[in-house]
Amino acid sequence: EISMTLRSRANREKAGRSRPGAPPGSTQRPLETPAFVSCIGIPSYLNSISSCSRYSEGLSLGCSRRNFRLQRMKPATIHDGTKWKMSSDETTNKPVIPKSQPNNPVLRFMQDSVLLGLEPSPELGAVLIVYFIQGVMGLSRLAISFFLKDDLGLSPAMISALTGLSLIPWMIKPLYGFVSDSIPLFGYRRRSYLVLAGLLGSLSWILFGTVCDSANEALLFMTGSSLAIAVSDVVVDSIVVERARDTDQSMTGKLQSLCWGTAAFGGLLSAYFSGSLLEHITPRQLFLLSALLPLAISAVAYLIHERPVAMMREGTNPHGVAPGIWESGKAQALNLWSAIRKKSVWMPTMFIFLWQATPSAESAMFFFNTNELGFGAEFLGRVRLVASLASLLGVFLYQRYLSKLPIKQVVVGATLLNIPLGLSQLVLVTHLNRAFGIDDKIFALTDTSVLVVLGQVAFMPVLVLAARICPPGVEATLFATLMSVNNAASALGSELGALLTHSLGINQNNMENLVWLVSICTMSTALVLPFAKWLDMADAPTEDKQPKGPE
Repeated sequence: EISMTLRSRANREKAGRSRPGAPPGSTQRPLETPAFVSCIGIPSYLNSISSCSRYSEGLSLGCSRRNFRLQRMKPATIHDGTKWKMSSDETTNKPVIPKSQPNNPVLRFMQDSVLLGLEPSPELGAVLIVYFIQGVMGLSRLAISFFLKDDLGLSPAMISALTGLSLIPWMIKPLYGFVSDSIPLFGYRRRSYLVLAGLLGSLSWILFGTVCDSANEALLFMTGSSLAIAVSDVVVDSIVVERARDTDQSMTGKLQSLCWGTAAFGGLLSAYFSGSLLEHITPRQLFLLSALLPLAISAVAYLIHERPVAMMREGTNPHGVAPGIWESGKAQALNLWSAIRKKSVWMPTMFIFLWQATPSAESAMFFFNTNELGFGAEFLGRVRLVASLASLLGVFLYQRYLSKLPIKQVVVGATLLNIPLGLSQLVLVTHLNRAFGIDDKIFALTDTSVLVVLGQVAFMPVLVLAARICPPGVEATLFATLMSVNNAASALGSELGALLTHSLGINQNNMENLVWLVSICTMSTALVLPFAKWLDMADAPTEDKQPKGPE
């Protein structure tokens, strides 16, 4: 009966006859394809090795994510690399009938509330697992800091330098997307790269926990684990973009929120357990435990629905890459260069770079907190948890009260407010809080919460600005490039912080000049404010933003 109903409905639609129950004279209208919204996300793993903002990009932009049979009353769809088709049984070629809403109240609650109305599927579960792993990889952040400090005996300046260098994989994210799009491995453009990323991440953590005995080896393994997460992030985002092309905008918005929320949940878990686990196991043991997490990415890669690509078919080179891919890539590169040359693009981008490249005293403060104040791993884990919750509060405050204000006004105002609040760290450094009877831990938690909320409020308009200045035709590539510029600026800030720390003679045994380091790092943000007028270029006429590349 179901088969007959489907054939009858298909015949009516093909013949253009009226739908059942439709008014006389009405005809079946084809489904309209909504506008394509692309998004390149920044994984939360940045928080595992630096103070960069995590996963806020996807939340602020509200980008579309992907289609996993999003609506019960519409046929499920899959992507075969060229166009969208109804999913079907591979053996019988019969259409897959959309599942109805479960009758079990518990399952119905899970689908409506937890999955935001999205129908469960193996592919949806695989993608959510990848995002969860990206968030939970912050589990080893504190372990890395303690390992570099205690096991390898590195100075604050050296740790800051290694942290900045380990961010290099995040600076070239657009390259991973181009490579995965152009060069299929073992017949697949998505599955194979997810498998390799998971294996690389697991191998890096295993070596980190077993054979790492020097700063150079630590840098190599940190960079390898960072590369693994960066590649998996780009690949899963590309899958999201593919699935989002032909789906309803409201449903893909729910999916985007679900993906981001999964990563945020993983980040909160890692913040909570990152400190408490170190009270019971060593950093090396935690690295070996972390090695299990990337393997989940490799395992679920086979749940991604992707048709194999013929490697040596006619019209391809020995690498299995169609000539049209290279022409398309070249045209995209020319369009990207044409867009970057516009003042409406490069001037706001330059301000973002200068604003984010200010030096950081994070490594030196870590030594002060552990050596001078005696903060243990468990308490520092609580600080990370409070910081994660404060970051969510900052996102909420911006979206609720500040999103309609001019971008320059929010950035300048938050920067000016950050200077006196940032200098509040001097109260802890000089132990002035003790004179007022305020405990060090209470002051540290409060100060961290305020600074993180303010920092998130200031960073949100940067993401909005990055989306605004992207011209048509190169939205995804340019946005990923802008986020890579932001990551490069954060890495440069770590390197400048390392240089300042070394110049002031700050090490594990000497914290006398920490007051000057905190003051310089905080006040340096004011040096870029004279260039805030560059943000006004983002409001240049739209015709100036159109890329002039090959048709």
